Amino acid sequence: MMIEHMALYTRDLDRSSAFYQTYLDGTEDKQYENPQTGLKTRFISFADGARLELMTRPDLEDGERSRLWTGWAHLAFKAGTRENVDALTERLRADGYEIVSGPRVTGDGYYESCVLDPDGNMIEITA
Repeated sequence: MMIEHMALYTRDLDRSSAFYQTYLDGTEDKQYENPQTGLKTRFISFADGARLELMTRPDLEDGERSRLWTGWAHLAFKAGTRENVDALTERLRADGYEIVSGPRVTGDGYYESCVLDPDGNMIEITA
């Protein structure tokens, strides 16, 4: 088995799509719209075949959440080298994104940094 895709709800498809294309080298597919529900989706494809589905709809509900809630904790992207992790982290910081941690070596040996995407989802960037 392999994961076919992951999906995230967002209030702003354009903003989220731009983030994953600009910083994580994704490529956007065409938008799908369901006129009955107002659902709109866009797939972002990555070089290794992984895909991320960005979704929005008018009846989304905001809820309280913390970084230690049950559910998905983060989405990790492999940058390839420590230098790439450092460079991307600094680029994201300069562009105003919140860097949660790193770059650093974790207890389990990963070289990584963690940043929040435009919707507050944790993105891990690893070497």
